[in-house]
Amino acid sequence: MTNALCVVARVEAGEQPLVALRSVDPSIKQDIRYAGADNFTGRRVAGYEAAECWLRPQAARALAKVQADLLRDGSGLSLKVFDCYRPKRAVSAFMTWAEAAEDGGTRSYHPNVARSQLVPRGYIASVSTHSKGIAVDLTLVRSQAAKKGNSEQQAMAVQAEIGKPLSCTQTSDRAADAASLDMGTAFDCFDPKSHTASAGLTAEQRQARQTLKRAMERHGFANYAKEWWHFTFGAADDGRVFDVPVVAVE
Repeated sequence: MTNALCVVARVEAGEQPLVALRSVDPSIKQDIRYAGADNFTGRRVAGYEAAECWLRPQAARALAKVQADLLRDGSGLSLKVFDCYRPKRAVSAFMTWAEAAEDGGTRSYHPNVARSQLVPRGYIASVSTHSKGIAVDLTLVRSQAAKKGNSEQQAMAVQAEIGKPLSCTQTSDRAADAASLDMGTAFDCFDPKSHTASAGLTAEQRQARQTLKRAMERHGFANYAKEWWHFTFGAADDGRVFDVPVVAVE
């Protein structure tokens, strides 16, 4: 933990290699999926000892600019991050999972693509810009969302009762968070429907994806065409890759 805290710091403490996003912009919502079991592996991922978003300082500041634009444009939208810096050991854990035999436990994350095809088809990779602290997985949420449940949440509850989760292509992150915009699939849905320009989306879903993409591109982030949620801030890439675990930073 000591080594990790030497690498990450609050932004006001100086330009450390990685900074906690909360110290740059605490208004950005965080739902770090790999720090728990709510992800395609079905368990907490190695290297995630805390549910915190870390980024290179330049990337964190750029993301804060995206958030500032959203908060002042009158749209009522805000950012929510699912993953930021990803320790190299976590990338290795993903590869180990991808190379293991199909067990069906989390097939809802890749209903139409066999686990053995996730690496060849570009959904899981042996190296990741996340490990450089320059990539972020995120979505848009409404800053003032109704607290009541929605049809997706009700459908999830019914599926939970019968023990069969909805496919990631049949739902969105609104099922777990009513504030989330409907992006057409859930986060980490390894499927052609997650491709940013996928066909078969509703007008609302296409607009939501394009709103996110335009907002991110305006401040130097580039989208990965196979994942509507994945953006990289290439200007902060100095070649370094990190493997320190993500821990809570006071």
